[in-house]
Amino acid sequence: MKPKRYVHGELSLTQKAVIYGVLFLFIGLFLFPIFWMASTSLKTLGQVFQLPMVWVPSAPQWSNYVEVFRVSPFGTYMWNTIWYTGITVFATVLTSAFVAFAFARLRARGSKLMFGLVLSTMMLPPQVVMIPQYLLFNKLGWVDSYLPLVVPAFTASAFLIFLLRQFYMGISHELDEAVKIDGGSYFTMFFRVILPLSLPALATGAILEFMYRWNDLMGPLIYLNSTEHYPLSLGLANFTASYGSTPWQLLMAASIIAVTPPLLLFFFAQKHFIRGIVISGSKG
Repeated sequence: MKPKRYVHGELSLTQKAVIYGVLFLFIGLFLFPIFWMASTSLKTLGQVFQLPMVWVPSAPQWSNYVEVFRVSPFGTYMWNTIWYTGITVFATVLTSAFVAFAFARLRARGSKLMFGLVLSTMMLPPQVVMIPQYLLFNKLGWVDSYLPLVVPAFTASAFLIFLLRQFYMGISHELDEAVKIDGGSYFTMFFRVILPLSLPALATGAILEFMYRWNDLMGPLIYLNSTEHYPLSLGLANFTASYGSTPWQLLMAASIIAVTPPLLLFFFAQKHFIRGIVISGSKG
């Protein structure tokens, strides 16, 4: 029996075993915190501090997930996060798409300079504008409301503008000429041609913005004072207020509930996310 000949560039079985072993090691490292959270969420408070550690409780306390909603307004936190994230993601992606379309397809004097100014805002640490923004919104009487968090979302995102512009630069300009010949306006070109073709890039931008808004703690911490306005991030940070000490089993149950939507979103939309990143990075 002739030994197998490997084509140039093909990995041997030993090399594949090593690579897969390293990959599974890193997968285990990344999944371990989630496993620990899930295990702790099903324990009693005594089992949390038990030594040796109980990895899988013999009698899972599924009631901890119900207790989370009973001892705190967790449903309110969840609803606040859902509607706040939905509005801001939609507003940011739509306005960023408008601005990116203008930079990519419209010719105007000084547009490259303006695009450079937009990108330069990404280099400013958010702490630089934090105090001026708070003073402005405080003068407007918007503190302790979602207006300081929602209204700026309608001014687009510099990163999403860059991402979408790179995608738009790769779309053939012949489509623009076809729309003009048919008597279509720039709005027709954007909504009927450019927008449908840019769904992978839009999905990527929406996922990135969703992750940021869902996990945002600093913004709500600065502008929201009332408990009924808290999102999940701020609700979890103040979860121990009604106890005086940390009920770790309930905190882990609440954390599992909080991280489930982002995990599911990325799991089902990862194809569009990776495709949008690859295409946007290779165009323009």
